[in-house]
Amino acid sequence: MTKFLRNSLAATMWPLLVCIYAASVNAQDLTPFTSDGCSAFPDGTFTQERLWLACCEAHDLAYWQGGTYQQRLQADEALEACVAQAGEPEVGLLMLAGVRVGGSPIFMTDYRWGYGWPYPRWYGELTAAEQSQVKRLMPPSPSAPEL
Repeated sequence: MTKFLRNSLAATMWPLLVCIYAASVNAQDLTPFTSDGCSAFPDGTFTQERLWLACCEAHDLAYWQGGTYQQRLQADEALEACVAQAGEPEVGLLMLAGVRVGGSPIFMTDYRWGYGWPYPRWYGELTAAEQSQVKRLMPPSPSAPEL
């Protein structure tokens, strides 16, 4: 093999090897829980600025840990119901539409389904080891929404 071919092959393979290594190191480690509130949506009304913030934080907790498609649907419907219970059923419907479209695990965002896990993280049951990580990193229960 000529020196040129060896160098070309090394230059081509090196980034691939780095990517494989990076993907394998801590590939299954859950990051500590974070919440950005209602993401790109208001946390409440002009007069009650945090009216449904607790609803969004509970929703973030479900999204952080991820899981199955059905679990995501349940989390999204719980967000809608929580906001409706706070007295804003129309806002709840609007939020439901937004999270159904924007919360997909396919997007590389910090508010996607399963955002606590490294990207990509698709739908699926959490393993026993993953459930253990969730339990270990689970924050105290979110506060009840202001009604």
